[in-house]
Amino acid sequence: MADLHSEKILVLDFGSQYTQLIARRIRELHVYSEIHPCTMPLEQIRAFHPHGIVLSGGPASVEAPGAPLVDKALFELGVPVLGVCYGLQIMAKLLGGAIDRTAHREYGHARVEVLEPVGPFGDLRKGEHLEVWMSHGDKVSAPPRGFHTIGKSDNSPFCAVADPVRRLYGIQFHAEVAHTPRGRELYDSFMRECGVSFSFKMGAFAEESMARIRDQVGGERVICALSGGVDSAVVALLLHKAIGEKLQCIFVDNGLLREGEAAQVQETFAGRFHVPLRTVDARRRFLDKLAGVTDPERKRKIIGNEFIAVFEEEVEKDRKEHGEARFLAQGTLYPDVIESVSFKGPSATIKSHHNVGGLPERMRMKLIEPLRELFKDEVRGLGRELGLPEAIVARQPFPGPGLAIRVLGEITEERLSLVRKADRIVQEEIANAGLREKLWQAFAVLLPVRSVGVMGDERTYESACVLRAVDSLDGMTADWARLPFDLVARISGRITNEVRGINRVVYDVSSKPPATIEWE
Repeated sequence: MADLHSEKILVLDFGSQYTQLIARRIRELHVYSEIHPCTMPLEQIRAFHPHGIVLSGGPASVEAPGAPLVDKALFELGVPVLGVCYGLQIMAKLLGGAIDRTAHREYGHARVEVLEPVGPFGDLRKGEHLEVWMSHGDKVSAPPRGFHTIGKSDNSPFCAVADPVRRLYGIQFHAEVAHTPRGRELYDSFMRECGVSFSFKMGAFAEESMARIRDQVGGERVICALSGGVDSAVVALLLHKAIGEKLQCIFVDNGLLREGEAAQVQETFAGRFHVPLRTVDARRRFLDKLAGVTDPERKRKIIGNEFIAVFEEEVEKDRKEHGEARFLAQGTLYPDVIESVSFKGPSATIKSHHNVGGLPERMRMKLIEPLRELFKDEVRGLGRELGLPEAIVARQPFPGPGLAIRVLGEITEERLSLVRKADRIVQEEIANAGLREKLWQAFAVLLPVRSVGVMGDERTYESACVLRAVDSLDGMTADWARLPFDLVARISGRITNEVRGINRVVYDVSSKPPATIEWE
């Protein structure tokens, strides 16, 4: 079996908000890439054996005291290097070029003229113009010796430079963002400069991952907490294909799921794929614990603690029936790993993380995290390779606390029923409009307020509902979706007509930041 990790691109992070996008763009080209902080020692970089290196952008000025830099010897490793924005400026500064402050910060669209089709410009034509996205306050005023200009813009005469002999390249703009429409072509050209074979594909990843799981597990049993979301579903099916009956999935129905979700999990995994599945009906237990609670952080903690308690009880039952399970599988993704080692450090806590933690330590089990190298879109691709139904693969992200944080205020069966019915209508209309996979998320939120209305010439005093729909690449930032007005009207009309208890629908036009995607 070919080693999918033998051809690696190293992305060094200098704190840019776009660093993850660089790795994603490279992965989309079927090339394996990893993000590491810019403080990664040169010895470790050598040991990593990269086929190429990308230096990310960053918020600092290279001329500022204490600005993050790299060891100059990095440029002598003999592998292609691409500096992006701040990465270009680092390259210029360390190799003898000059950096100047711009007259004004350049942020937004710009036009770059291609002067020489080499490196990332290898597939372009001389004289061709590119629409790109700039975001910088410094610029190169003189390239280092051995470099020549391969692209210029009105504000940045050296916005793309190259030393083809040493295979060192730099671009002032961000090729990884959607605002640079042909950015993918530039990364593709650089990947070919790196001499990779474009072989990092989900079918091969599945085979390699299953082999690693078998080696790690041996003859032991594995427990997997199955929530019904994309990540846990892919983990469960991958493990089942790898180790079969040695896997035991546990699905806890906490009463906070979307309409029909519990039945779908049961039918898909136990019915269709014959995965060993223990379903726990804990709906009453969770609702009793949440009675009278309105604070969102208390909700999260109660749900997390209760899940651990239920899960431990079920693992103990499983132990008595089948013997000790030494491994616990969970759906950690690559963005979670990046966040823990980011050059900027872990983000400030805005709200408790959706995933429930603490299980491995409490239960003295070893972790299996087969998705920890993958981005969300790659997890979906892996799910398709494994044969998961599209209804699960294409499912939008759903918070761990479930509908508890989409019912603002007190949690009751009646209020959960209202938001479930409203959300079902949202999902149906979004799917009918062909937008399910284009939107990051679309859902309903029940507010803890009532308003006066009139229906059939009678006065009503019922709940208000929020329609929330956002566009995003990774959930880290998001913009409210510009849904067609007729679609918004159709959703609103159906909710107020079909869901008895809701007489008003409002549309959330807040982006992240300053808001978050979920309301709690």
